[in-house]
Amino acid sequence: MKLKQLESHLGCLEQFSNPKVELEQYPTGAHIASRMLFSAENSFGDVSGKVVADFGCGCGTLGLAAALLDAQYVIGIDIDSESLELASLNAEDLELDMELVHCDLSNLVWKGQIIDTVVMNPPFGTRNKGADMIFLHTGLKVASQAVYSLHKTSTREHVKRTALRDFNARSAEVLCELRFDVPQLYKFHKKKEVDVAVDLWRFVPQKNQERV
Repeated sequence: MKLKQLESHLGCLEQFSNPKVELEQYPTGAHIASRMLFSAENSFGDVSGKVVADFGCGCGTLGLAAALLDAQYVIGIDIDSESLELASLNAEDLELDMELVHCDLSNLVWKGQIIDTVVMNPPFGTRNKGADMIFLHTGLKVASQAVYSLHKTSTREHVKRTALRDFNARSAEVLCELRFDVPQLYKFHKKKEVDVAVDLWRFVPQKNQERV
């Protein structure tokens, strides 16, 4: 599938109608999501034929992008049941299979099938400090091949240091810097839209590490 075609499919997905600020719910736009998964597949072969998990899947955008790129199996995990319902509807509209799991990632105990690749747009940690690192830590425990994640560019050194030193990642690489469009979703937003600089990361876990 070509990049423009992937972005077009993702642009048709339903997004949050009543986002929850405490969960830092912001939709992952079709532009960023398509490039994130397209790069994962075409540069590294981390999607097609792989088992892919979308952490904090929300509306299911990243997971469904993986399904469109011929992932063998896709799992979406989220703490919010309303988001999972929306992800289910989006999967039905695209006629794609995506297993959905209602779970708090900080309490995730994964004993099922091996997950090759984790993709995620975690909370930035603005409301709940450290939430982004909880997502990353869990991803590195679960993934056997790679973790793709979006983090504020302003936190680049912290993310790299934490991944390599504290989470024992084998490598941590910024693939590109992107502009994340944050729409005026919450009452405290003063502007109609704000562009936030984010890094698209590819983390590689240590081989043969203990899985959760």
